[in-house]
Amino acid sequence: MRLKSSYSSREVAALSGLTARQLQWWDANGIFQSSIASRKTDQGGFTERRYSPMDVLELIALADLRRKGFEPSQLKHLTDTLRDYFRRRLSETLDDAGELRLLTDGKALFLRTRQGHVFDLLVDPMQPMISDGLPMKPVTARAQRSQKAKDKRQK
Repeated sequence: MRLKSSYSSREVAALSGLTARQLQWWDANGIFQSSIASRKTDQGGFTERRYSPMDVLELIALADLRRKGFEPSQLKHLTDTLRDYFRRRLSETLDDAGELRLLTDGKALFLRTRQGHVFDLLVDPMQPMISDGLPMKPVTARAQRSQKAKDKRQK
């Protein structure tokens, strides 16, 4: 994926697997709002919402969690908790380079610190828990392959 300064809803939909309508609904309902909001033009219309590269990365991860069964309200709770309790954006928890790492067992969302403390983000983000034996996998952000790209690979 070539990095750009901003992405249209159509480009984000192609990369994340979300529909343009889902992006619009998520924006309207506060699930995820684009960094570059639409604004009124001199002609009376509106500009298109634009997404930053960090927005795209986060939307790819959120779309993957949505496909795994997490509800939009849980995804909003996740991003709000990361921001309010841990002062982090979702993108800062999607690899092992940072202090915090987002994990899931498919039913819940957890945050692991470098020191090994684990927090259940959807239940009690302030209470560390004992995580021995929980089969948790890292949450990642990988762009969806378009159907054209999939077809080319199969040839």
